[in-house]
Amino acid sequence: MRILLENFTKKFGDLTVIDNMDLEVRDGEMVALLGGSGCGKSTTLFAICGIHKVNGGRILFGDRDVTNITSQERNVGVVFQSFALYPHMSVEHNIGFPLKLRKESATEIKRKVDEIAEMVHINELLERRPGELSGGQQQRVALARALIRRPDVLLLDEPLANLDATLRLEMRSEIRRIQHETGITAILVTHDQVEAMSMADRIAIMDNGKILQITEPKDMYDNPVSDYVAGFLGSPPIAFLNGKVAGTNFVEPATGIKIPLNAAIAASHKGMEVRIGIRPEYFQPGTGVMIKGKVTLIEAQGRETLYVVMLPDGSILRSIQGGNSTVKIGDVVEWGINSDHVLVFNQDGAKL
Repeated sequence: MRILLENFTKKFGDLTVIDNMDLEVRDGEMVALLGGSGCGKSTTLFAICGIHKVNGGRILFGDRDVTNITSQERNVGVVFQSFALYPHMSVEHNIGFPLKLRKESATEIKRKVDEIAEMVHINELLERRPGELSGGQQQRVALARALIRRPDVLLLDEPLANLDATLRLEMRSEIRRIQHETGITAILVTHDQVEAMSMADRIAIMDNGKILQITEPKDMYDNPVSDYVAGFLGSPPIAFLNGKVAGTNFVEPATGIKIPLNAAIAASHKGMEVRIGIRPEYFQPGTGVMIKGKVTLIEAQGRETLYVVMLPDGSILRSIQGGNSTVKIGDVVEWGINSDHVLVFNQDGAKL
């Protein structure tokens, strides 16, 4: 089921939270709405499911205009951050409750509950109550309850926020598997860029009620439209250096280091101040344009280690490296920047 928002506007009193947004989610696709608190992602989700009334524009499911109809008539499944399970009901009754409201027969409800419980791997938990379940198990129950009504659209509002790191990893895979198996169109709201990149077919980065960029995760990582988008994707995050274009190079004023630039960018921005972005995988020992700085942080991350290197002007670069190293905090190192993968932005933050 395709979802289409045309000129979607949402106000709370005199405050305009979303202004003339356009968004298309293709049939069978999962799109992640990614952004910080207050960017408008949850407001958009709640408008799609019918919790919020829109102040302008329209919402289509397929060719059907659902802008002014109730949530119940839209046939959406919603999974909330809080799970929102009924504590006095068994897992079986929690999952089957939407069908009970539809007045389906007990036999049919039982058949469908068993079927969906098998899909989300909670067959053995049907007699338990939510208080007897782990966070991951409760999330599976919430997912099963959202899917049992065979919704046209699945909406996920920060569904993994209350889970620990191991469970988040497991549930990311499970939700993606189930979405693929059912072929359902889904929208994921999250502030976690790892979650968005691992689960979604496309990511829509939002800020101040606007979509800044929408594209596939790898394309957004490699070709962000702005320094804001570049900074939102990547763990560890990208580092930025400010400087000027001189000749065919970017020149960093504190060190005088010169980093070759794309010829077209260098020609069109000669003498202008720009900002470059360097991701940690492209700042490495023994390769590229060498730059010297002091190691101020070392963070072991299992197979890899993160190093933070401070330059003379206080700017920092990050490096993520595998293997063993004798480098210690306080050491002065000279590592290289791979100029082929440097991102260049103008003073307004737009990618050049």
